[in-house]
Amino acid sequence: MKRSLANGILCIILVMTVSAQAQQEGSIYLNQVGFYPGLPKYAFVSAGQGSDRFFLLDASRRDTVFSGTLDAPKKSAYSSTVVRRADFSRFKKPGRYVLVSGGKETAPFTVDEHALDGVARASLKGYYYMRSDVPLDERYAGPWHRPAGHPDTSVLVHPSAASAHRPAGSRVSVPGGWYDAGDYNKYIVNSGITVGTLLAAYEDFPRYFDSLHTNIPATGLPDLLAEARYNIAWMLTMQDGDGGVYHKCTNAAFDGMVMPGVTKAPRYVVQKSTAATLDFAAVLAAAARVYRRFPQTRDWADTCLRAAESAWRWALRHPADIYSQNNINKIFAPPVTTGEYGDRSFRDEWLWAASELFTTTTKTNYLDTVRAHIADKASLPGWSDVGLMGYGTLVRHYRKLPAAKAILDTFNQRVVNMAKSLVSATGTTAFHTVIGQSPRDFVWGSNSVAANQGMVLIWAYLRTGRSDFLEGALDNLDYLLGRNATGYCFLTGMGSRSTMHPHHRPSVADGIEAPVPGLLAGGPNPGRQDHCLYPFTETETSYADVSCSYASNEIAINWNAPLVYLAAAIEAIASPRAIIPGDDYK
Repeated sequence: MKRSLANGILCIILVMTVSAQAQQEGSIYLNQVGFYPGLPKYAFVSAGQGSDRFFLLDASRRDTVFSGTLDAPKKSAYSSTVVRRADFSRFKKPGRYVLVSGGKETAPFTVDEHALDGVARASLKGYYYMRSDVPLDERYAGPWHRPAGHPDTSVLVHPSAASAHRPAGSRVSVPGGWYDAGDYNKYIVNSGITVGTLLAAYEDFPRYFDSLHTNIPATGLPDLLAEARYNIAWMLTMQDGDGGVYHKCTNAAFDGMVMPGVTKAPRYVVQKSTAATLDFAAVLAAAARVYRRFPQTRDWADTCLRAAESAWRWALRHPADIYSQNNINKIFAPPVTTGEYGDRSFRDEWLWAASELFTTTTKTNYLDTVRAHIADKASLPGWSDVGLMGYGTLVRHYRKLPAAKAILDTFNQRVVNMAKSLVSATGTTAFHTVIGQSPRDFVWGSNSVAANQGMVLIWAYLRTGRSDFLEGALDNLDYLLGRNATGYCFLTGMGSRSTMHPHHRPSVADGIEAPVPGLLAGGPNPGRQDHCLYPFTETETSYADVSCSYASNEIAINWNAPLVYLAAAIEAIASPRAIIPGDDYK
């Protein structure tokens, strides 16, 4: 009781501190990291600051290098925030600067040809810190080095997953993989959308990622592919001999806020599910295609393809095996209360898996399944809606798939139409961002909504060359890096006022003041399902930088992935390297 009271008091103090900081520092909102010389540059100044002008000064604050007039005040639709835009897009000289208006000034930021390369590196490096069964060496992890976490070499088969050849209580070895989020469990469904997004990033921008180094142990592969392979290797261990894939590797209940490996609670693989198996099939088919390019992983790529096709065959035999924790807990013990990632409709998983398998193999049976789902509605990518991932893959390989031209034309137009819809009202939002045009954007993991919107806009930009799509994607990246009503840069370790207290067990338990870097916080969530104390509760400000706030301040591998894509895409397109994919997009 005393500990709970003390924790509650600490939480209140932290929230009060956050609130005071927001009121003191939140008068100028902008991307806290940097801007590209040739792309738009916006900051937003709280209305009522007492000046109609803004000034750009060099970092020494000796010289004014640019000045302008603030736009008319604009009130946000989903909070009481009222801001005025400072547009300094015409300023292009590289350097370090501060922006000043009404007696307030920002921390220094950069204008540079590689302004957000560090964001791409940090968000990718974040996955290294999520590795589960290996020690994080100080050479690579710096102050966040630690021993190995859960080895998962002797994991129990939960009664929900029992079969004749693997009865309940027997043991399997499923080492490796990333911890999923703030907890220490590993989930196939969420790994699916995560790895799928990372592999899509590599296929769209291979030259950029071939040269991107994040200081992880060398494997001879580009760092993105080395990191993704670490998790794919775990996914392979989660496939049963019949082709089906266990839904997750998990404790029965969440660990406490301790370092990984401290607790010794039993670990389980649970029921095989259709969603997990189809997500697995999609990722492994994509992996077979991508890793076949490298001599050292060609044999492994063949293994991936065999596993993908085996998973597909299992799904054909088990087309509706829903993972429902509520149902299995009524029948089996111990009850499992960790993340469910439950899904009741698999049309999108069929489309994604078929798209990846057809792209890799060109077999007509997979194309037939794609055709069967051509009328399905696709939404922004997420763990429970992966259909658009199939669109992206098919159109990405347009030139190589002439047999599917009519389908690809349809999917291509849908991507472009979605992008048009996303940018249609950007100018009506207070912060001139794509995210925030609807209150539905502000959900659990709202920052992943912003990142996935940006990713889809990049897909459409690559197909059309429309500058409004590129600028809309950049607007959302600016949002994530501080141009939002909270005034936070949501990527740990970046910016001048970033998330410091994520709901992430190592960041809480490691005794280091700074959180593990490179992790994207969930973002504003008016649902506030954690019942923590929030300093602000309006739709777009309902964010609390306290570790108890799992509804707004947890991290998750599937949220980081579209940020990796978005930051790398902007860097690849905007930098002097001007890396633009070729014929597949013409």
